Amino acid sequence: MISDLSLFPPRTASLAVPRLGARLLAVLAVLLTLAGPAPALAQSEEGDDAAPTETLDAEGGTDTFEMLDLFGQVFEQVRREYVEDVSDKKLIEAAIQGMLRSLDPHSVYLNEESFDAMRTNTRGEFGGLGIEVTMDETGYVRVVSPIDDTPAYRAGIEAGDLITHLDGEAVQGLTLNDAVDQMRGPVGSDITLTIVRDGGDPFDVTITRDNIQIQSVRSRVEGDAGYIRITSFSGQTQNGLDRAIDEIKAELGDDLQGYVIDLRNNPGGLLDQAISISDTFLDKGEIVSTRGREAESIQRFQATAGDRANGLPLVVLINGGSASASEIVAGALQDHGRAIVLGTQSFGKGSVQTIMPLNRRGSAIKLTTQRYYTPSGRSIQAKGISPDILVERAKLEVLESGDQRTEADLRNALTNEEDENAAPEPPETGEGTDEAPAPDSESGDENVEAEAHDRAIDDYQLARALDLIKGIALYRRQAAE
Repeated sequence: MISDLSLFPPRTASLAVPRLGARLLAVLAVLLTLAGPAPALAQSEEGDDAAPTETLDAEGGTDTFEMLDLFGQVFEQVRREYVEDVSDKKLIEAAIQGMLRSLDPHSVYLNEESFDAMRTNTRGEFGGLGIEVTMDETGYVRVVSPIDDTPAYRAGIEAGDLITHLDGEAVQGLTLNDAVDQMRGPVGSDITLTIVRDGGDPFDVTITRDNIQIQSVRSRVEGDAGYIRITSFSGQTQNGLDRAIDEIKAELGDDLQGYVIDLRNNPGGLLDQAISISDTFLDKGEIVSTRGREAESIQRFQATAGDRANGLPLVVLINGGSASASEIVAGALQDHGRAIVLGTQSFGKGSVQTIMPLNRRGSAIKLTTQRYYTPSGRSIQAKGISPDILVERAKLEVLESGDQRTEADLRNALTNEEDENAAPEPPETGEGTDEAPAPDSESGDENVEAEAHDRAIDDYQLARALDLIKGIALYRRQAAE
């Protein structure tokens, strides 16, 4: 599922929705209130003394009331004749959802639960324990991994632990989402987990919830390059990117040749984070512009001085799952010639949604309000970002080389001059032949390189990106000599 590029406006006009009654008149009042007063309220907030905006469609005239009357008839028929009882709330919410869904795939109604979940995801933090969990075939919650420096980690929770009870309530019979919801809660509150470890006897661990940050950025060193994977754009993504860059620089130092920024299967997120991530690697120029329905609604977002990569080569990986905020970053770095975009065509979501809270019940609507454009003026809506280098997903397979002869195998082949002038090897003494490698041997480095090589073989697109970084670094080094 592709998430939407979202904006939270600093203030939103309250849509006062009257309480639904059983009569048709109340239903019509709800729809008229939702459809009519919002523009007038917005004008009054701006101090406009002009007459209130007409609530009827200028072209439709009384057709608006006729269609609302038609809706009321259908509503009453469903309430009276449907084979099962259905609540007024369910019907009205479905009608609102249908109204928004008819506009485009990204405009939706968010009930209280959906709105709360969305805010948690976009904030990038929540009150909880700090464990990644799954549900096994027995119905128990299994710990995949505790997150470093979190309450669960400090309490000694280990990967593979089974959680059988939460505050004395058995988790069997709960869904994974229900169990996760119970483990989350206000910062500072306690929860007792009943743990079974390695088939032993159950034991209780009481943990105090703390603020947990969702990890949307992961990084590692690949040879002499930094690999940074961004899985979404939440409120903590820029902080995660800053930490990743610092860690890579500390590990590689002057050997650092460049960065691979992996945006594959990143569905997007917050507009301000996409702008900030782009700005991390740009010194100047426009990052993105947005345009609403009105011609004067154009907004342009500019980069500030300072490239945290210090001009080192960048390769951005994208695919069909890279959408929205991911496409803003890829498009900005591509248009400025700051990065080479490698992979396959991106998803093609070129619109921005604004979150509009409906204060009465804690719900909201997410409404498409703008289109966005890359620095060169491109709209990628329904088109996507085309990579500079098209590389399909594939897996490398090492083929048998067979029995191949070389020049050195030929009879009377000339020897290499360097070998002739080389110092003779010292004679073997036979001592130490059974000893393990010395502590300062390079076997550890060789293992790390082998692991990186194996990962690259499994990920053909990443392997090509790393080769590209090496090639650009080599070219720059030779050009400077």
